[in-house]
Amino acid sequence: MVPAFAGEYAVLTSGMRIRADRHEVEGDMIRLYSQQGYAEVPASAIERFEQDDYVPPPPPTPAAAAEKPAPPRDPKTMVREAAGKYALPPAFVESVAKVESAMKTDAVSKKGAIGVMQLMPETAKKLNADPNDPEQNIDAGTRLLRELLIKYNGDVAKALAAYNAGTGAVDKYDGIPPYPETQDYVGKVIENYKAAGGHE
Repeated sequence: MVPAFAGEYAVLTSGMRIRADRHEVEGDMIRLYSQQGYAEVPASAIERFEQDDYVPPPPPTPAAAAEKPAPPRDPKTMVREAAGKYALPPAFVESVAKVESAMKTDAVSKKGAIGVMQLMPETAKKLNADPNDPEQNIDAGTRLLRELLIKYNGDVAKALAAYNAGTGAVDKYDGIPPYPETQDYVGKVIENYKAAGGHE
């Protein structure tokens, strides 16, 4: 096992960057460690590693936090914070949120998906999140996006298709399933992400 320095980005062959605290090489697999645990990715899916020089600010002291009530948080801020937490490009997570719900916390789809990241109740349950709580909803949806990107080795189209139609459909067709809704969804998210710069 070869440990590496803390704070880095794994740059996948797809161009997607995923932040990790460190990584270890085990044969032809690489483990990406983060506060949530670790994920294994084939070494062939990673092009290179880049150091992350960002140092998070110290948390506020309990006394300072108690002095002022926290102002209401808007969905865009929560989306960007969740993207930072799970080391995904903020513009990418924002694009998903816009296509899913237009960033509306009270959005409910015909199928029953709830909130900004449009979590189905059973998906939210698996992720131990309350879909009606905007912060938990956004955190869980962003965590799911990260898991799907790792599962599909940084293949953005497959990860988005799985977010929309489920991993079973993507695995069955080995790619974006032939559902017009899913194909339209993937196209819109990628188009919005590219329009926002595609790298933030």
